[in-house]
Amino acid sequence: MAGEKGKIRFLREGLFAKYVVSLVGLVVFVLAVNGAMETWISYRATTTTLTDGLEDKAQAVSRRMEQSISELERQISWVTTASRDTLEKRRADYTQLLQQVAVVSQLFQLNGDGREVLRVSRQSTTTGSNADLARDIRFTDAVARGVSYAPAWFTDQTPYMSISVAHSGFNAGVTVAEIDLSFLSDFLSDSQLGKAAFGYVVDARGRVLAASSKGPDVGKDLSKLPQVAAAIAPGREPDTFGTDFNGHSVLTAASTVPKLGWSVLFEQPTAQALTPIRDQLVRIALLIGVGLMVAILAGTLLARRMIIPITALRNGAHKLGEGDFSHRIDVHTSDELEELAGQFNRMAGQLQETYTDLETKVEERTRDLAQSNNELKVLEEVGRAVAASLDLNAVLPTIAARALEISHADAVLIYDYDAETRRFNMIEAGGIDKSADGAHLSIDETETVLSYAARTGEPIAVPDLDHAAERPLRDVAINAGFHSVLVVPLVDQQGTLGALVVLRRSSGAFEGSLTGLMRTFANQAVLAMRNARLFTEVDHKSHALETANETVRAQADKLTQQTEQLKDWNKSLEERVETQLGEIERIRKLERFLAPQVAQLIASSDSPEGLLTSQRREVTVVFCDLRGFTAFTEATEPEEAMNVLREYHAALGKLIFKYEGTLDKYAGDGVMILFNAPIQFEDHTQRAVKMAVEMRDTIGPLTERWRNRGHSLGFGIGIALGYATLGQVGFEQRLEYAAIGSVTNLASRLCSEAKADQIVVSRRVYGIVEHSVEARALDDLQLKGFNHPVLAMEILSWREGEENAVDATAARASG
Repeated sequence: MAGEKGKIRFLREGLFAKYVVSLVGLVVFVLAVNGAMETWISYRATTTTLTDGLEDKAQAVSRRMEQSISELERQISWVTTASRDTLEKRRADYTQLLQQVAVVSQLFQLNGDGREVLRVSRQSTTTGSNADLARDIRFTDAVARGVSYAPAWFTDQTPYMSISVAHSGFNAGVTVAEIDLSFLSDFLSDSQLGKAAFGYVVDARGRVLAASSKGPDVGKDLSKLPQVAAAIAPGREPDTFGTDFNGHSVLTAASTVPKLGWSVLFEQPTAQALTPIRDQLVRIALLIGVGLMVAILAGTLLARRMIIPITALRNGAHKLGEGDFSHRIDVHTSDELEELAGQFNRMAGQLQETYTDLETKVEERTRDLAQSNNELKVLEEVGRAVAASLDLNAVLPTIAARALEISHADAVLIYDYDAETRRFNMIEAGGIDKSADGAHLSIDETETVLSYAARTGEPIAVPDLDHAAERPLRDVAINAGFHSVLVVPLVDQQGTLGALVVLRRSSGAFEGSLTGLMRTFANQAVLAMRNARLFTEVDHKSHALETANETVRAQADKLTQQTEQLKDWNKSLEERVETQLGEIERIRKLERFLAPQVAQLIASSDSPEGLLTSQRREVTVVFCDLRGFTAFTEATEPEEAMNVLREYHAALGKLIFKYEGTLDKYAGDGVMILFNAPIQFEDHTQRAVKMAVEMRDTIGPLTERWRNRGHSLGFGIGIALGYATLGQVGFEQRLEYAAIGSVTNLASRLCSEAKADQIVVSRRVYGIVEHSVEARALDDLQLKGFNHPVLAMEILSWREGEENAVDATAARASG
């Protein structure tokens, strides 16, 4: 009954349950991990393939749309040529274009002042309406850029856009064409998209311009959808997943039409795209279920076959634990359990033998303890001898005698190693006559057992010299009657000191305990020999120290001489420092005549010629002078004229340094300032315009003070932007950093055209600072040295919000 209960407990709590659970768990784990990996790989591959396909289609459609718009632009530009010089010719060309291009709904012409002179549609023709569109973005952008694309708008759910093309020639006007964008849906046909996918086009505000048959309605605002928001946001990567216009999850890909700011999006419902993944998960679940059933069945069958032999092993181990070593376990399973039963049986037999041999081993251990006690006494005597004397002639005989006594050998030899002659010389012996001549007295280290033991640092035992390999001294030892030898090297961290040789007349192996004991004797011999050598070295070094003392005295005399030389060198160094201070003062004076940036470059560079070599760069040039200054100098005393100039130059100089401009030259009241040379700034044009506005505001109060003193002077500024050649001009004794090019002439001419308190800039300058200033257009200027009229603007003021931005930029640049 007790055996049956133990069997039931073993089934429930023992190896049976663990075996079945482990097998089932392993199978389920392997299948689950494999299924998860396959599902993840399939998911990644499916989504990557679908999104890549959608992206390729979106890019192809965006390219075709951009090509279509470019073709429309080319066709519209055909009617803008200068050869259409009459209104009737222009109307005929507009009518012909409407007939040839169905997507163009109407065209109208604006003259150079932005007023409408002709409008042609498919229903009517209007001339002379004179509508003012000068501020319309379609007109202003076309004049500035040549071609303008207006944002799309919707009329009765139909998207439209306009393309504006400037006519060739000066102030020739603009042609504006209104385009019906319904043709964009032709690029999104179901044959191109497939059965499940759909596509649509949105403008920069997220409104739908065109869509496939399954896509959203035209005109619908989709800017709230995450994939649309990512597509129209500048600098943001497109999303792979998103939500369609019905709120369903979709795979998505987007491509932009850069010229128009549109985005083409292709999407496919996630539920349809991931159908293969769901089918694969179902198959994996079925496979795990089948594997679980098979694992449970196999684990149960295998575990039941293990119950009987394991029970027998458990009972046999219990009897062995009770001391019944005669019991044997009978298991025949032809596997590891049978081998384990055999090990139990062998262990029982060994335990029986152990009890039998225990008394014999106790006696042997007692004898070993007595021998060890004797060895300790001998080692103590040797240690006292080593500690008591530094004389090797007193210590080594004791070591040799006690080693011979405790090893029961027939002879013990101690050799000293001479590193200079590379030989082992016998210095002590026990058991033989050490005064007798022979080859054993001095042994060359080449290919001997002594040198081999010294190289390895380990003892070498030769139990039978008669059968040993040919070595020097083998025959000498055999002729002397010795047939076995033990060589223990005398070595330490500093090198080889010699060897301890134990000889026996009988052949036979040396016991490990004897070898260890001889190593201890060898260590004592090493200590004695090292102490003796150290004593000798100390004696030699004391004599060397006396010699060194005399050398130090000689060195002290030499040091006195070197001190005198050092004084001379110090005097030379002071002269060089005085020369360097003069050079620094020269650079300070140089800054009073050159622009600070140029002076600093020259002062900080080892090769200023390399920094100031000629180069071409875009610069902003500011030219300013005083109105009426020539008449003022003719009617005023020179001292008063110089006072006015000093006040004028002082006010300008602070602002030039503030905005980090380069002062190119003074010419009486005329001042020329460069920006972006030699120090480069990304916002050099903004700095120049902002400085000019502050100059005008600063010189204004000065002109009032001068007027109170009876001087009628005004202040004018001209600013131009362009490329100039920069570098050194002048002659060897007087060089200046200057800019040469038409941009400096343009700035000077614009300054001449400026009236009192007026800032005149070129159109290029105005185009860069347009959003930062208040300005007004001037009549085209006929300037000396320029073949064509120059477009110019007057800067009225700098906007307050932009002022802070420029100051922050200047602070960062200077910091």
